[in-house]
Formats: sequence, structure tokens, C-alpha cells
Amino acid sequence: MLAAEKGEQRIAVEIKSFVGKSDVDDLEKALGQYVLYHDVLAEREPERILYLAVHKTVFNDMFEEPIGKLLLKNNRVRLLVFDPRKEVVVKWIP
Repeated sequence: MLAAEKGEQRIAVEIKSFVGKSDVDDLEKALGQYVLYHDVLAEREPERILYLAVHKTVFNDMFEEPIGKLLLKNNRVRLLVFDPRKEVVVKWIP
């Protein structure tokens, strides 16, 4: 997990690679960790906002599909989508 600050804004970022045999299994594990980290941060650093960072390919494969869209619609996870080759964030989803 990475932490960053800019002015008054404080975030934590959990980076997930989704390299297992099943994207759905990887998603389940990532969400479980996200919920755990979210709750720990809420106790220790309630002002810090947690994001799950995923490769843009993972975003396209998982979060553009019905199951991922449902998670985003229900505000289950905040996403940071990145392009590792260009080393840039391509999308923030609060």
C-alpha cells in the first residue's frame, strides 16, 4: 500500500495486478483486502481516502463488464486506473 498527500488531501493506494487464473477470483480477493484496509484506515487515519489501483487492461476487462459496473454504481470501491508503460494515471473514480 502506498500513501500520498497533496495539500489537505490524503490518500492510500492498494495496487492489484490481477494475474491469477480467474479474474473474478482476483476481484474477490482484491475487494476483500480493500474492505479490510478501508476499515483499518477508517480507525487509524479517517481522513485518508483509500483507492484500489488497477492496470487499464484490468479496468477494461472487469470494470467495463456488468459485475464491475455494479460495484462502481454501488460505490463499493474507489478506483485509480493506471498505464504502467506510460507511468500515468488515466482515470480516477471516486
